[in-house]
Amino acid sequence: MSDFIHVAVGVIIANDGSILLAKRPAHVHQGGLWEFPGGKVNPGETVQQALERELKEELGIDVIDCSPLTEIRHQYPDKSVFLDVWSVTDYAGTAVGKEGQPLVWAAPATLTRYEFPEANQPIIEAIVVRA
Repeated sequence: MSDFIHVAVGVIIANDGSILLAKRPAHVHQGGLWEFPGGKVNPGETVQQALERELKEELGIDVIDCSPLTEIRHQYPDKSVFLDVWSVTDYAGTAVGKEGQPLVWAAPATLTRYEFPEANQPIIEAIVVRA
């Protein structure tokens, strides 16, 4: 099995309980599907540092409070991912798709209406259990 790609993932929760979803660009792995924002953890970075950096770059928000939610290892036919998933319960700024990606705020009960990469299914289950 190939090395896992370590990814920091943010489940961003608004005051009303809705969760931010972003659509993956068509040209990337699992393109066109919805995801929870985040990105690769760089060498020498903690997961929290990577999450803060990625959410600033992708969405223009500053993480104020976050905590671990779950960890997922998933093998796709062409790559392996380790999703280090954190709940982001407080942040500064207004989330915008800084890379042109569509965003939507979704109620936890509606997450199953969106098409996600297979590795994201345990995240959705963890959210629904907490809701």
